[in-house]
Amino acid sequence: MPEKEQGFIQEIWGQRRRIQSEVMTFLRIFVRFLLLLLLVFFIPNAPQPVQAFTGTYGINYGRIADNIPSPDEVVKLLRSAKIKNVRIYDADHSVLQAFSGTGLELVVGLPNGYVKEMSSNADHALTWVKDNVEAFLPDTHIVGIAVGNEVLGGSDSELAEALLGAVKNIYNATKTLQIDDVVQISTAHSQAVFANSYPPSSCTFGENVVQHMKPLLELFSQIGSPFCLNAYPFLAYMYNTDDTIDINYALFQKNKGIYDQKTDLHYDNMLDAQIDAAYAALEDAGLKKMEVIVTETGWASRGDQNEAAATVDNARTFNYNLRKRLAKKKGTPFRPKSVLKAYIFAVFNENLKPGPTSERNFGLFKADGSISYDIGFSGLKSSSAASSLLSWKVFASPSLFIPYINLCLVNFVIGEVMEKETRHTKYSPQD
Repeated sequence: MPEKEQGFIQEIWGQRRRIQSEVMTFLRIFVRFLLLLLLVFFIPNAPQPVQAFTGTYGINYGRIADNIPSPDEVVKLLRSAKIKNVRIYDADHSVLQAFSGTGLELVVGLPNGYVKEMSSNADHALTWVKDNVEAFLPDTHIVGIAVGNEVLGGSDSELAEALLGAVKNIYNATKTLQIDDVVQISTAHSQAVFANSYPPSSCTFGENVVQHMKPLLELFSQIGSPFCLNAYPFLAYMYNTDDTIDINYALFQKNKGIYDQKTDLHYDNMLDAQIDAAYAALEDAGLKKMEVIVTETGWASRGDQNEAAATVDNARTFNYNLRKRLAKKKGTPFRPKSVLKAYIFAVFNENLKPGPTSERNFGLFKADGSISYDIGFSGLKSSSAASSLLSWKVFASPSLFIPYINLCLVNFVIGEVMEKETRHTKYSPQD
């Protein structure tokens, strides 16, 4: 064998021995790391907060209409659009049955009309949760209960007084039924709970809601629930009487945006600013770590004469750009590490809703199930963050934990060997 080739072979074997040594060192370190992980994940009395939202994209399924498809047809529609996260405003059993076995993640609602009753009677709260939630688990994947909707900031002071008690009793009912580890308790707020929201960093809770909001937030902080916000750039633009808001700013289109001098942050769209206003209010209330989730946002495709912005083109633009924004899985300027999550309003136009014409025209789909306007549903990725969900499941299940680790080790070793070999491809017997 030529001396040059023999030297090359010795070099390759030397590299292989070094790789084996490095892999063994890595394995020893990794085993120690695994022991620490096992301690973290399996320490008694250290429950992880339940999560009611997978991925970043969800939708509200309102049913104040007499011309929309059956719940079974709606399930087919949502699955074909790859929308996994769904909110409803009650706990209608026909809907819960239709969602059974589908894998769709459902947040049910306790209507405002039940809040006072649930606040004053813990037994009724237990019965409600037992009949409308526990009875359908686990086949219907109910992941949350929204107690009331936009209660605070409204005109009903008695309802506002009752909200905290209702939330406590509903939560205690889930604990009694031992489903508190899979069902998250929340309530959604409108922007009426804020004293101001511009610039975002100046936002605080209004004096009329603080007395009710503060204890509610403290409870949610204890049980790991997020702050749920119904945020509508459409409404902010519509009610902008001094005409200072650029519609492109509301529609995620190119615009000069706004600048918050206090935080030195720039905003190129209104939704991010609305969310960061909520984060500022929470921080002012001493709850810097609480997550904000958008439980409603959308744009009307039709309106009255004084609702000129409610057009099909604007609705398409807003919802298409919002979907792209959510797909980026990034945070806001003020909370860049808190990935934005939002439920779109809504699946259908609801022809029986009271109020202005716009209220009946937020649907992404028509009553016959066809698309109201194209926002790219054919390319819509599932809101299920499959890889993240799988990772959580394997860590939570010892039977899947070891195979997952083995796969990681194999991938690491192969990667290291391939990298080392690649570095030495410049040597060849012909050199």
